[in-house]
Amino acid sequence: MSLRDIIQPFTVWKRALDKPYTSMKPLEERPGAPRYRGFHINDPDKCIGCGTCEGICQNEAIDLVPVVGREPRHGDSGLRPKIDYGRCCWCALCVDVCPTSSLGMSNEYVWVDSDPAAFQFVPGVDDKPWNGSKLGYRRAKGYDLLTPDRVDMPMLSFEESQKSFVEMVRGFSKEQAKKEADRCIECGICVATCPAHMDVPAYIAAIRDDDLNEGLRIVYEANPLPASCGRICSHACEYVCAMRHRGDAISIRWLKRYIVDQIYAGDYRKTLKTAEADNGKKIAVIGSGPGGLGAAYYLRMLGYGVEIFDSNDKPGGMLRYGIPEYRLPYEQLDKDVKYIESLDVKINQNVRIGKDISFEKLYSGFDALFFSTGLTKPYGLEIPGEDLPGVMDGLKILDDVTKGIKPDVGDSVVVVGGGNVAMDAARTSRRFGCDVTILYRRREEDMPADAEEIHESRGEGVELVTQAIPLRVEKGTTKRLRMVWGKAEMVPDPRGGRPVPRLIEGSEETVECDTIVAAIGQGADFGFLPENVTARLKFAKGMVAVNEFKQTDDPKIFAGGDIANQKRDAISAIANGHSAAKGIDIYLTNFKDEA
Repeated sequence: MSLRDIIQPFTVWKRALDKPYTSMKPLEERPGAPRYRGFHINDPDKCIGCGTCEGICQNEAIDLVPVVGREPRHGDSGLRPKIDYGRCCWCALCVDVCPTSSLGMSNEYVWVDSDPAAFQFVPGVDDKPWNGSKLGYRRAKGYDLLTPDRVDMPMLSFEESQKSFVEMVRGFSKEQAKKEADRCIECGICVATCPAHMDVPAYIAAIRDDDLNEGLRIVYEANPLPASCGRICSHACEYVCAMRHRGDAISIRWLKRYIVDQIYAGDYRKTLKTAEADNGKKIAVIGSGPGGLGAAYYLRMLGYGVEIFDSNDKPGGMLRYGIPEYRLPYEQLDKDVKYIESLDVKINQNVRIGKDISFEKLYSGFDALFFSTGLTKPYGLEIPGEDLPGVMDGLKILDDVTKGIKPDVGDSVVVVGGGNVAMDAARTSRRFGCDVTILYRRREEDMPADAEEIHESRGEGVELVTQAIPLRVEKGTTKRLRMVWGKAEMVPDPRGGRPVPRLIEGSEETVECDTIVAAIGQGADFGFLPENVTARLKFAKGMVAVNEFKQTDDPKIFAGGDIANQKRDAISAIANGHSAAKGIDIYLTNFKDEA
């Protein structure tokens, strides 16, 4: 031991008279730094209860719990994070990953209580002195654990797309699909919003794991038309995707399409469940649209013999006769239909109920009936002159093209309406070289058409005129017809609804064209039902009344799709068909045998 080692300890005495570094009242005099990671705060109105914070917490210190007075709604689970400070290590990963940026940490760190249970609380809901604190830790701007931007979908250019009916969306490559799947935070908010309640996080995880057979199995549990829905689904799930709060929603629809596009239809049976043994009972399905096909699939899987009756040349309903091929190629629809047929579902085409076969014969010859006949009666414009030659409905144009008939629209078209049928009729007319103008009586943000349809129609050269009220149709001078319309001002609805268009006096304008297309909606045609049947059913607002299992007031008759729900999209019709299959099974298993 050296002399230095002996003397060194005594050198600390020179510090004896220095000012101490400790504080006499540390709890009062030492506030946390401005970005100190103290107790959690949360904005419960901004939070959507996605559970991302719970999922990332490595200490299992966060649980999603119900909150009194906050009910689940689209895009919000109704749950809020509860923090357990017996487990929390203040790492702040929960704050960094929060897609809505509702979660933060105050700079408060002093909390004294004799009750251990007190240290479990729901930030922003339980009353704490640091609620609303402006100081503390927040996710730094520009710092992100998530990928906010979606992978761009390869598409035909607008210049190319308007030249033909070739599918515009090209589809993801394997690398693109996996990269997009990696963005999913698996919160499940989308599952509750999907009408069919598809397990979206599970099939996206299958893409991430490159297990597409598992992805196909998961998809078919809730949707037997994935090749079609992967292209034309209204994708309500994407509108509530948690990632929309941080950037772009996950491309849920395109990822579903990716799975189906990679698997040959002939290989489906290697992965998908087989139908149960035939139980000897037969079900008649009227209509081969998404509702009818969905019901047929799930009924067959339950062991029922299923026969579909449809008035068109080919199956698919409005999927085939109401959607242009550049959005839904026929071979993709056929891929879905042929697999359902391969399960021994019989489809009878060109059969008109009430003409080729009576409804009574189906009623007496089958154990139960399901009908999903869609909305096939176009609404008129209800203005003077709409009966002039050259005025037609949007469905007629789309139907003609599907059947290989070139529509007689001339070289200039005015489309009245703002839904997808209006957009499809307009874009179809552009593909025949027409100049096209769309007139819509409300604002663009009020248009029921998908946002991408509006964007793509503009890109393909369609002119969109909003707040334009059709007034009358007259014979034209240089063209066949003249559409007279007036400008509208938007008047607030005193009941809180969307503003109502009101004609501005003296604002009339005209546009001449060869063809005017009415595309303002359709209604149901129940003409195939005999009077004694309609007398047994209930109808409201043009729809047949059904219960949760799509059963009508006649217990043997079930109905679904656009004729029975207000959502009026393919995935809702499929969900109706699934519910009806369950309802028919309950009826025939638990009640029919007792009658």
